[in-house]
Amino acid sequence: MTTPATHQNEPRNEWWTVTSGDLRLRRSHLETPATQSDPGEAVPVVIDPSRQYQLWEGAGAAITDSSASLLMHSMDAGQRHAILEEMFSPEQGGFSSVRISIGSCDFSSQKYYSYDDLPEGVDTDGGLQYFSIGEGEPGAADATKDLKNVIPVLQEIMAINPAVKVMASPWSPPAWMKTNRKFEGDGRLRLGEYCGNGYRRQDTIDFVYAKYIVKFIAAYASYGIPITSVTMQNEPSNSPKWPMAIWTPEELAKWGSEYLRPCLDATFPDVEIYFGDDGLRFFQRPVSDYMTLAQAQAFAGVAFHTYSGLPKSVFNGTRQFPGWKAAMSERRCMLDETVDEASHVMFGEIGTGLVRNNVGLINLWNIALDEQGFPSYAKTSGRRGVITIDSKTGKVKRNLEYFMLRNFGQDVRPGSRRVASTSHTPDGRHGGLGSVAFIEPDGRGYAGFLYNPTDTDIAAAVTVAGEGAAWRHVTVPAYGTVTFHLSDSPINTSSVPADDDFKITYTPHPADDHDERIF
Repeated sequence: MTTPATHQNEPRNEWWTVTSGDLRLRRSHLETPATQSDPGEAVPVVIDPSRQYQLWEGAGAAITDSSASLLMHSMDAGQRHAILEEMFSPEQGGFSSVRISIGSCDFSSQKYYSYDDLPEGVDTDGGLQYFSIGEGEPGAADATKDLKNVIPVLQEIMAINPAVKVMASPWSPPAWMKTNRKFEGDGRLRLGEYCGNGYRRQDTIDFVYAKYIVKFIAAYASYGIPITSVTMQNEPSNSPKWPMAIWTPEELAKWGSEYLRPCLDATFPDVEIYFGDDGLRFFQRPVSDYMTLAQAQAFAGVAFHTYSGLPKSVFNGTRQFPGWKAAMSERRCMLDETVDEASHVMFGEIGTGLVRNNVGLINLWNIALDEQGFPSYAKTSGRRGVITIDSKTGKVKRNLEYFMLRNFGQDVRPGSRRVASTSHTPDGRHGGLGSVAFIEPDGRGYAGFLYNPTDTDIAAAVTVAGEGAAWRHVTVPAYGTVTFHLSDSPINTSSVPADDDFKITYTPHPADDHDERIF
């Protein structure tokens, strides 16, 4: 018979929540489970802090111009601050990372632009004399480019949580730097070509584009927004109708190590470069095939978009070079997927599978879109944001992705390390109960969550190695999660506000390569 158990080293504070795949339960508080002397018939999950893995840096989503424009213009100042504080305050949602575009991306409320658009009659700008991230005061009615929407939103986020990490990715270089002389399509950077008055290294497009990235970082720093990391190109193997540039992996390795890293080292040596920033099929070959060990030292690690690929593709990025980190830099949010599929992707494949494969930073795509999945200058539809903002009233609905991010943000402190924990699923979506677990930076507590990829509730029992026979019994709902935070330190026990009521009119998204599973 299962009997109550006690242990003198149990953490002083515990906080447990439950979220169902259908969101009828939304991080609802669970009473602290009674501790039993054995797991009984429940599925056992053992947390082993003696086996430690990657550093946890945080989770969040992209502040695109589309998302920022809704926050700036569909909400009043009070609404905007309330939702940003809810998401980014360490005392509430604890989101700790954002991704932004360097210049325009497809999800923009403005006409496409770069930071070095040339006036008519000017063909080149080797000195970047026309460089500008925008004109006007941040958020002013006459502000342009990044100063119109993105910078004022980021300034407000940084005021709420100054430690938020900012990853920045270019969709396209300035048009004049590309072989096709336009933002869109499959043009390439004019590598090896000269654009100055001479044939010096600093006269090459390669060098000038690296300086362009550095000037962007400096411009943002002047507005109190430190850039933590950059990638060299969003989806370098893609050629859609919106801003983009094509690169080979070998070109990225050479340009990043010979031009971008040295330019950063001279000005912003702490800014990290992530290699890849593409779908998992970009990693069908090991990244060590694309670069030397010396070149690899230029990069902090590898970044994935988790739209398609195989488990080996993850390993081809994460298990190549000592010290390399792994980040998920993009995954669009769900829309018309079934409850099980949406939960499998967000809670299972990303929240469980990828994190167990050494991913330590998660950024989803748009943090906010409106009730139709807009705005989008590329006219792409059939998407939703982490939250949905009613374009007319500023009301808010929180989507499944919000709860995945908050599972991490509220309970797992940046600087924690993932530790071993029993998992009964190989990939997050198949088999039985999955788990991820972390030890706090000071070693005084543990956090993590369980995911149930089945259509039937699962009874689980959790214990920590070193505590002896002390099992905490919980029930994990179908396609849902149970989170736990056990700590000697104060614990964030904030709750999720209720959603507002308004009509959703999303357009179903067309099938494309981005709809394939990760595993």
